[in-house]
Amino acid sequence: MNLPQPVAVGIWVVLGVVLLTLVLVGRRRLVRRSAGVVPTPPAPPAEAARGAVVLGPLDALYVSSTLAGDWLARVGAHGLGDRSQAQVTVHDGGLHVARNGAPDVWVPAAAVGGAALTPGMAGKFVGKEAIVVVTWTVPAEPVPADAPEAPTNPEVRLDTGLLPRHDHDVARLLEAVQGLAGRADDDRDRDAADDMHERRPGAPSAAPADPADPAPTRESATPGTDENDEEAP
Repeated sequence: MNLPQPVAVGIWVVLGVVLLTLVLVGRRRLVRRSAGVVPTPPAPPAEAARGAVVLGPLDALYVSSTLAGDWLARVGAHGLGDRSQAQVTVHDGGLHVARNGAPDVWVPAAAVGGAALTPGMAGKFVGKEAIVVVTWTVPAEPVPADAPEAPTNPEVRLDTGLLPRHDHDVARLLEAVQGLAGRADDDRDRDAADDMHERRPGAPSAAPADPADPAPTRESATPGTDENDEEAP
């Protein structure tokens, strides 16, 4: 049955509005659900405080952030699930992702746990292992001294996907992020060793000798007896 053009257009408009509403509702639910799980990520420090530039900036696609190990569990809170074009720079102090139309993402070097390659993540598939997945830890939010309860958001591990625009940048970015992870592991091992050294008790010192009660010597012992012999009853 052929519908009049105004009626057909009206039906398509209604369907479009319904689909858009469903998308927005689902997005809000995702944000609310993950906001109770993922703490607020650290804000990017001033450029001078980020350390020397190791690599970049590189043009890349910020794919998404998911819960670590589950690349379908996209994080909607704090804008971490917003796919966008970005410029990625690796500093001595961490990884900076400057996104277009979305908040920047800063991953401190101490929070980096590792990096790997994957062909797909959070609904984005490229057919080859070109997405650099950065595993990092979002620290727990600070708790005020007068807070009655423990924090509801403990630290959480995330996987953040970055797809460099140029193929030759994939290996470079992977190597640079793995370098941050290696330095973070060395720092953690060094801190653990320092803590163990500080907690190790010192050797007990010998009690000072009492000059009024000098230790017996072999010359002062009675001839024919051993100074360790017990006195006969």
